[in-house]
Amino acid sequence: MASRSSLLQLLVLAVVSCQSNGVKVMLSIGGGAGGYYLSSSQDAKNVATYLWNNFLGGTSSSRPLGNAVLDGIDFDIEGGTPLHWDDLARFLKGYINPGRRVYLTAAPQCPFPDAWVGGALNTGLFDYVWVQFYNNAPCQYTSGSTSNLADSWKQWLTVPAKQIFLGLPASPQAAGSGFIPADNLKSDVLPLIKSAGKYGGIMLWSKYYDDQDGYSSSVKSDV
Repeated sequence: MASRSSLLQLLVLAVVSCQSNGVKVMLSIGGGAGGYYLSSSQDAKNVATYLWNNFLGGTSSSRPLGNAVLDGIDFDIEGGTPLHWDDLARFLKGYINPGRRVYLTAAPQCPFPDAWVGGALNTGLFDYVWVQFYNNAPCQYTSGSTSNLADSWKQWLTVPAKQIFLGLPASPQAAGSGFIPADNLKSDVLPLIKSAGKYGGIMLWSKYYDDQDGYSSSVKSDV
């Protein structure tokens, strides 16, 4: 079994390799498991300082990825309270890294507005928002019907972010519901959403499932 240090070294090499090929690498915070929240604006400031010093352009003796500098922070907030995530976004965007911007992204679920990061998204500070159009029947694709997804997509376009992405499961096993077969995505869904000025592309959950089924390869040329 590989040691922790060797795994971290491989991770650093992967980060540097991706960035050298123009791929932005984000640190995702939150997730669907565990209890987490921000207790105050000062708490948000402390978290921002920690993230800046340990993963972004700051300095710290305990940087997990050494000299590798990530491109930004992804807000995957799926629990706790909706308070102070807007403060965290403002504090993070307040850091200046010469020649390199701090990107902010978010992965809300498709019910609009999002219960946890809706307020943060309204700050207008987010670059990319990859909305999870799955595991939520009222706003996802169902076999033969695009109406729920299309209506929700129009709502998400009102968010003051630079680009909105269609978040999808990469295989039927990747989520409880909301999988769109590749042919249906290309013929039924993409023609409805690609004309939007904020359309950025699709987001897939996750690479593991995509590696199993090759979903991205089958839709890439149409996205």
